[in-house]
Amino acid sequence: MLQESPLSPTFSPLYRQIKRLILQGLESGEWRPGELIPSENELAARFNVSQGTVRKAIDEMAAENLLLRRQGKGTYVASHNDDDPHVSFRFLRLVPENGKLEPSQSVPLECWRAKAGLEVSRTLGIKPGAPITIVRRLLKFGAKPVVVEEIYLPGETFDGLSLEILQEYQGSFYGLLESRFGVRMIRAEERLRAMAADRASAALLGVAEGAPLLSVERVSYTYGDRPVEWRRGLYSTADYYYMNELN
Repeated sequence: MLQESPLSPTFSPLYRQIKRLILQGLESGEWRPGELIPSENELAARFNVSQGTVRKAIDEMAAENLLLRRQGKGTYVASHNDDDPHVSFRFLRLVPENGKLEPSQSVPLECWRAKAGLEVSRTLGIKPGAPITIVRRLLKFGAKPVVVEEIYLPGETFDGLSLEILQEYQGSFYGLLESRFGVRMIRAEERLRAMAADRASAALLGVAEGAPLLSVERVSYTYGDRPVEWRRGLYSTADYYYMNELN
């Protein structure tokens, strides 16, 4: 029965309960990224609730970029492989001075296996010494290198990821993790600070040693609020700025 007493400390509105059930379907793989989910009427019948309750749950999930409404076609599971540039912009908020979004090019530099130290294990919720995969890459806009990143991933979750796979894949990094390993990033937390370019990062980004850079540290989460990526990036913001919308 999808109801709880409003006096209960665990009370949740009915549409939130429906949202939780749909999320369970997404997490279990019943509906995969890019696939059409059942109609509001079908979901209402399945969960024995009104269509309005289902619509409210879907509206909230669409606002959180978990689902994507397409006029006249239905509602789809959001995917990092979508061609819409705003999909990738959700996780890459670097914008040129003219404000026009432009596609980025990923240039993988290294990919190797290691054992998790205390900081990585604490951040990713894995045991110290557990296998991890580390990726270093450049992001270019046009021919200009703008971001250098080091990315830490749980080794068991992304077993088999290699430099060759990274070099061959044509889509986004998150699109690769989603399509090849079945892991979809649904939210991220970031910390930003200013720092000076060291010799190695200056050479990769084509800036002077000591030039100001934006340091961005990110932890990304999949369903169930499980951390599955920790990355540290250095951004050259001479011709770009970091944009965020506050609602």
